[in-house]
Amino acid sequence: MIKNFEDFQKLGQQNVDAAMKMFGEWSKGWQAIAAEMTDYTKRSFEEGTATVEKLLSAKSLEQAVEIQTGYAKRAYDDYMLQVSKIGGLYADLAKGAYKPVERALQGAR
Repeated sequence: MIKNFEDFQKLGQQNVDAAMKMFGEWSKGWQAIAAEMTDYTKRSFEEGTATVEKLLSAKSLEQAVEIQTGYAKRAYDDYMLQVSKIGGLYADLAKGAYKPVERALQGAR
């Protein structure tokens, strides 16, 4: 009877440890995603502000269109790069958070 209780306690502790590791991985992953999104937002805002300043100083309609076209291309390229980065961070988050669970399941076999 005592042996079974000790096994039960050990299993409970292993589950708690796995959950804490999983939450730690989730926390790190979300912090990385938040930092990346903060950097992207800051860059995007600065780029938009600089473009508005350039547009206000444009001497002709052609120059304004050229400025706007360049901005649109850079914004699109930066957005696509950002989507790729964030997708990778989400994938890393899922993989990292699943590792402790996977180890616990392998240890239970």
